[in-house]
Amino acid sequence: MSSTSWTVWLRDRVSRTVPEGQVLPDRQPAYVASWIYVFGVLTLASLLVVVLTGMALSLGGVGWWHTSSLGRYVNSLHLWSVELFFVVMVIHLWGKFWMAAWRGGRALTWITGVVAFLASIGTAFTGYLVQTNFDSQWISTQAKDGLNSVGIGAFFNVLDTGQMILFHVVLLPFAVGLIAVAHVILVRRHGVVPPLDEVATGTATGTASGAAAEEVRR
Repeated sequence: MSSTSWTVWLRDRVSRTVPEGQVLPDRQPAYVASWIYVFGVLTLASLLVVVLTGMALSLGGVGWWHTSSLGRYVNSLHLWSVELFFVVMVIHLWGKFWMAAWRGGRALTWITGVVAFLASIGTAFTGYLVQTNFDSQWISTQAKDGLNSVGIGAFFNVLDTGQMILFHVVLLPFAVGLIAVAHVILVRRHGVVPPLDEVATGTATGTASGAAAEEVRR
């Protein structure tokens, strides 16, 4: 195989970014069995459902979920996956806050998680504006007054459905997805943060590999 192959380039790039064996690790420290570590994966899983159902709604058109029973079903899946996404993401965010998840050189990991949360709020807000119903009309007029009151109304025309669809379907989801990928890469690179009592005792409660084991010993 040629050394210029894109697969070789991708493999080398991944090996330089994430320690060997940490891209898809099959072993984790015993403390990862705690429920608090589950909510990050649940956030990613619900985000995947949000993206897939959102793509289906986009293909159907802006009025599909009003005129078709299948459209209403997909719209319901989209709505409730968004609700689940925010519930588990908030639990994940607060859980990592009280665990001081920025320890051990993980400040950027924490920051990308917070930025992803803020970008998700903007994505959900524009989602309300493209419902094409009376709720979206009322929300858009109130939002316009709010944006004007803080001096940024000239940059975002929330009364323009086409502009809000662009933000909701293309720009903001791309930003959320990019930040989420960066966040996961940082988690894989630095390992999951150990509980505070693990650091205090300096002992490991289970097997860990590479950087994760080193972090447990600190």
